[in-house]
Amino acid sequence: QVQLAESGGGSVQPGGSLRLSCAASEYSYNDFALAWFRRAPGKEREGVAMISYNGATTFYADSVAGRFIISRDGARNTISLQMNALKPDDTAMYYCAGGWTGGVYAPAWRDENKYRLWGQGTQVTVSS
Repeated sequence: QVQLAESGGGSVQPGGSLRLSCAASEYSYNDFALAWFRRAPGKEREGVAMISYNGATTFYADSVAGRFIISRDGARNTISLQMNALKPDDTAMYYCAGGWTGGVYAPAWRDENKYRLWGQGTQVTVSS
Protein backbone atom coordinates (compact mmCIF):
# COMPACT_ATOMS: atom_id res chain seq x y z
CA GLN A 1 0.00 0.00 0.00
CA VAL A 2 2.37 2.66 -1.24
CA GLN A 3 1.27 6.24 -0.65
CA LEU A 4 2.63 9.52 -2.00
CA ALA A 5 2.84 12.72 0.02
CA GLU A 6 3.73 16.24 -1.16
CA SER A 7 5.31 19.05 0.82
CA GLY A 8 6.80 22.50 0.26
CA GLY A 9 3.81 24.55 -0.87
CA GLY A 10 3.20 28.07 0.33
CA SER A 11 2.51 31.68 -0.59
CA VAL A 12 5.09 33.80 -2.44
CA GLN A 13 5.31 37.04 -4.39
CA PRO A 14 5.72 37.05 -8.18
CA GLY A 15 9.30 36.27 -9.11
CA GLY A 16 9.84 34.19 -5.99
CA SER A 17 10.79 30.52 -5.68
CA LEU A 18 9.48 27.39 -4.01
CA ARG A 19 10.69 23.80 -3.88
CA LEU A 20 8.15 20.99 -3.73
CA SER A 21 8.96 17.42 -2.72
CA CYS A 22 7.09 14.12 -3.04
CA ALA A 23 8.07 11.06 -1.03
CA ALA A 24 6.70 7.53 -1.16
CA SER A 25 5.76 5.80 2.07
CA GLU A 26 8.04 2.90 1.17
CA TYR A 27 10.22 1.65 -1.65
CA SER A 28 8.46 -0.22 -4.45
CA TYR A 29 9.80 -1.49 -7.75
CA ASN A 30 6.51 -0.73 -9.51
CA ASP A 31 4.94 2.12 -7.53
CA PHE A 32 6.93 5.34 -7.34
CA ALA A 33 6.49 9.02 -8.10
CA LEU A 34 6.96 10.21 -11.68
CA ALA A 35 5.24 13.52 -12.29
CA TRP A 36 3.78 16.77 -11.02
CA PHE A 37 0.32 18.00 -12.01
CA ARG A 38 -1.53 21.12 -10.98
CA ARG A 39 -5.09 22.37 -10.94
CA ALA A 40 -6.07 26.01 -10.74
CA PRO A 41 -9.59 27.11 -9.73
CA GLY A 42 -12.00 26.74 -12.63
CA LYS A 43 -9.47 24.90 -14.80
CA GLU A 44 -8.69 21.29 -15.64
CA ARG A 45 -5.75 19.52 -14.07
CA GLU A 46 -2.66 19.76 -16.25
CA GLY A 47 0.70 18.06 -16.36
CA VAL A 48 3.57 20.25 -15.17
CA ALA A 49 6.64 18.02 -15.34
CA MET A 50 7.62 14.36 -15.47
CA ILE A 51 10.81 12.43 -14.81
CA SER A 52 11.58 8.87 -15.90
CA TYR A 53 12.13 6.03 -13.43
CA ASN A 54 15.90 6.34 -13.70
CA GLY A 55 15.95 10.14 -13.77
CA ALA A 56 17.52 10.24 -17.22
CA THR A 57 14.62 11.85 -19.08
CA THR A 58 12.42 14.82 -18.17
CA PHE A 59 9.41 16.54 -19.71
CA TYR A 60 7.92 19.96 -19.05
CA ALA A 61 4.80 21.86 -19.95
CA ASP A 62 5.53 24.83 -22.21
CA SER A 63 4.17 27.17 -19.55
CA VAL A 64 6.90 26.22 -17.04
CA ALA A 65 9.84 25.24 -19.26
CA GLY A 66 12.95 27.20 -18.32
CA ARG A 67 11.54 28.11 -14.89
CA PHE A 68 10.82 24.75 -13.22
CA ILE A 69 13.20 21.82 -12.73
CA ILE A 70 12.16 18.29 -11.76
CA SER A 71 14.66 15.91 -10.16
CA ARG A 72 14.85 12.49 -8.52
CA ASP A 73 17.00 11.05 -5.73
CA GLY A 74 17.05 8.63 -2.82
CA ALA A 75 16.27 4.95 -2.32
CA ARG A 76 12.54 5.72 -2.27
CA ASN A 77 12.78 7.65 -5.57
CA THR A 78 11.77 10.97 -4.06
CA ILE A 79 11.03 13.63 -6.66
CA SER A 80 11.31 17.39 -6.29
CA LEU A 81 10.11 20.38 -8.27
CA GLN A 82 12.19 23.53 -8.06
CA MET A 83 9.96 26.43 -9.13
CA ASN A 84 11.64 29.72 -10.01
CA ALA A 85 10.38 33.03 -11.38
CA LEU A 86 6.89 32.20 -10.18
CA LYS A 87 3.93 33.96 -11.78
CA PRO A 88 0.36 34.52 -10.56
CA ASP A 89 -0.79 32.01 -13.19
CA ASP A 90 1.24 29.34 -11.37
CA THR A 91 -1.23 29.54 -8.48
CA ALA A 92 -2.75 26.07 -8.14
CA MET A 93 -2.95 22.92 -6.11
CA TYR A 94 0.07 20.81 -7.04
CA TYR A 95 -0.22 17.02 -7.06
CA CYS A 96 2.37 14.27 -7.17
CA ALA A 97 1.53 11.36 -9.48
CA GLY A 98 2.99 7.87 -9.83
CA GLY A 99 2.23 4.26 -10.64
CA TRP A 100 2.53 4.58 -14.42
CA THR A 101 0.21 2.26 -16.38
CA GLY A 102 0.99 3.34 -19.95
CA GLY A 103 3.74 2.51 -22.38
CA VAL A 104 6.25 5.06 -23.60
CA TYR A 105 6.13 8.32 -21.66
CA ALA A 106 6.01 10.81 -24.52
CA PRO A 107 3.53 12.27 -25.21
CA ALA A 108 1.26 10.30 -22.84
CA TRP A 109 2.89 11.71 -19.67
CA ARG A 110 0.34 14.52 -19.77
CA ASP A 111 -2.58 12.08 -19.44
CA GLU A 112 -3.61 11.89 -15.79
CA ASN A 113 -5.44 8.62 -16.47
CA LYS A 114 -2.09 6.88 -16.97
CA TYR A 115 -1.26 7.27 -13.27
CA ARG A 116 -2.78 5.17 -10.49
CA LEU A 117 -1.17 6.84 -7.44
CA TRP A 118 -1.80 10.43 -6.33
CA GLY A 119 -0.84 12.56 -3.39
CA GLN A 120 -3.33 14.80 -1.60
CA GLY A 121 -1.80 17.96 -3.04
CA THR A 122 0.03 21.03 -1.75
CA GLN A 123 -1.18 24.59 -2.37
CA VAL A 124 0.99 27.13 -4.17
CA THR A 125 -0.19 30.74 -4.20
CA VAL A 126 1.62 33.50 -6.11
CA SER A 127 0.30 37.02 -5.56
CA SER A 128 1.43 40.55 -4.85
